Amino acid sequence: MKPIFSIGPLTIYFFGLMIAIGAAVGLYLFNREAKQRGLDHKLLVDGAIYSLIGGVIGARIIYILIYDPAYYFSNPMKIFFIHEGGLSIHGGILGGLLVGYLFLKHYKIPIWEVLDIVAPSLIIAQGISRIGCDVFGGPISNTLPWGMEVNGEYLHPAQAYEFLLDYLLFGYLWLRLKRPSYSGQVFIHYLIGFMVIRGIVEFTRLNPMVFGPFSVSHVMSVIGIVIGIILIIYRKRYKNISKNNLNKNDYIKTAAMVVALMVVSLVIYYLVQG
Repeated sequence: MKPIFSIGPLTIYFFGLMIAIGAAVGLYLFNREAKQRGLDHKLLVDGAIYSLIGGVIGARIIYILIYDPAYYFSNPMKIFFIHEGGLSIHGGILGGLLVGYLFLKHYKIPIWEVLDIVAPSLIIAQGISRIGCDVFGGPISNTLPWGMEVNGEYLHPAQAYEFLLDYLLFGYLWLRLKRPSYSGQVFIHYLIGFMVIRGIVEFTRLNPMVFGPFSVSHVMSVIGIVIGIILIIYRKRYKNISKNNLNKNDYIKTAAMVVALMVVSLVIYYLVQG
């Protein structure tokens, strides 16, 4: 983890800063959409913050259980050293959704409507957060100009691959949110889309392998895709929802936003991580 500055014993890391920025951007978009739709946006933002905490806890638990349980069980205090790295995005999604579901259920808020609004905000938050991840891609030829040199070895900028694909998915979900075919479609497309992204990016990373070139993360991504397909079959029965018209300006604005995110993120990534 790259430290930015220290205040006494407290050290601020680049990864933590990007997570905070990503969460702030995601919360802003979520709050705006909820407010426009006449939902209790203040209550929903509270729920989003609880879900964020649940996501961090879930990400840590799944990482520990899958990647190195023996080490953490023999060094239990290390479980709390999140600043040293060790978060599973699959666990983060699972933990966040579980907390969010319980929150929405408790306050009797329409679950699928909120999940649809959450989806674009969630993927853009994930993309921005990825900028701060340390470089841990697999080896790459030094003739490829986008490779990252780490300790004399050239590696895939796997995190850059991921946030670029995340932004493309964000653009699609942002437009789909204006004109869904059924309640829950935007969120389900987020789930399947992100699982596909993780599956693609995993081929450029080094992780515990299950068989051949397929890692533990591939298995979890396949499970997520299967769940998404099942949800599509279930939710397609709920097609009676309002749709907004999309015009040329909507596509242009969304494309411009996605391109701007890509360019700014790449510049920051290579300046700090390069």
